Amino acid sequence: MNLRFVLSALLAVALILPVSAKKKKEEKKSYQFTIEKQLDATSVKDQHRSGTCWSFATISFIESELLRMGKGEFDLSEMFIVNRNYHLRAKDYVRFHGKKSFSAGAEGWDAMNVVKKFGMIPQEAYSGNTFDETLPVHGEMDAVLKAYVDAVVKNRNKKLTPVWMKGFDGILDAYLGEIPETFSYKGKEYSPKSFGEELGINPDDYITITSYNHHPFYESFIFEGPDNWSLGEVYNLPMDEMMQCVDHAIENGFSIAWGSDVSEKGFAFRKEVAVVPDTEVKNMADSEISKWQNMSRDQKAAYGTEYPVKEKTISQEMRQIAFDNYQSTEDHLMHMTGIAKDQNGTKYYLIKNSWGTDLNNYEGYFYASKAFVQYKTVGLMMHKDAIPAAIRTKLGL
Repeated sequence: MNLRFVLSALLAVALILPVSAKKKKEEKKSYQFTIEKQLDATSVKDQHRSGTCWSFATISFIESELLRMGKGEFDLSEMFIVNRNYHLRAKDYVRFHGKKSFSAGAEGWDAMNVVKKFGMIPQEAYSGNTFDETLPVHGEMDAVLKAYVDAVVKNRNKKLTPVWMKGFDGILDAYLGEIPETFSYKGKEYSPKSFGEELGINPDDYITITSYNHHPFYESFIFEGPDNWSLGEVYNLPMDEMMQCVDHAIENGFSIAWGSDVSEKGFAFRKEVAVVPDTEVKNMADSEISKWQNMSRDQKAAYGTEYPVKEKTISQEMRQIAFDNYQSTEDHLMHMTGIAKDQNGTKYYLIKNSWGTDLNNYEGYFYASKAFVQYKTVGLMMHKDAIPAAIRTKLGL
């Protein structure tokens, strides 16, 4: 055999093998999830250009509760909840002389308060769309509503007129549609109140838990967040017991409405993951997006969004510091529906989002690591029965 030919062949193999091995190694590193527990949920919806995640998440949560209770599958109206929450919030804002926040944002318990006071409506009876848009586009409406209540608070007539609330509701009717007094659903006539009562969701059965050490554990406190216009209370637990509640709930068939901060570098919905990488990375301004796009895959991996990396160990103190420094705020409410693991055995929670199905490969779902949930959870709304008995006793439930 020709020696030159043999040497050329060996050199070719030497050049090819490292490339192939590197490619295989990278492919092995990519996130691979195995779902261990997945609860029933309805289809993913799209809040589009509106600040109504709190309504979409809570309605999704209620729809899963109805499935859990054997009531069947429902598609309920998020915009009915938005309409009546704005109605209640306007009254509150004016009574407080405009000294509270007034915005599209709210909390999960605000949605439950609407259910308790007004009931519910199926999507087919109240879509919340009155013009060409088929998905929520609320920028103009939000601004007009805020300007209206501010004008009422300024009180140029020196006393409030008795019709200001009628005018406010008229704006809501123009943008979202007039709420029907009665409607027909599957051959039966309902009012929003009677429909809600027939569904059998009791808002008093649901509480929100959190974990911060600026209040005593095992007691409730008014959550300090700008969207908490109704001064709703949350129950305070040590972080480890908060996570026990999460696992106990899902393992026993109860999904959770999960409030979290989503401004972290490790939150990457398009990559289907939310993680807390141990590696410190510098902030990157929007103007530097080209730098991000030109980064290598290994450089991006520092953010933990390309493949699994070592994550920070989360402590009670880390949670508190992030909350106190406005690094953990009530950015987004979502729906937690399952538990999974990656190829390294790291635990994740399956999260149903409300940003439609086209932005990632998991049709609107993503996986939040245990570390991310520990660190960035602001609140968890769940059925009282989803909480372990020993913890319920400590909370006095």
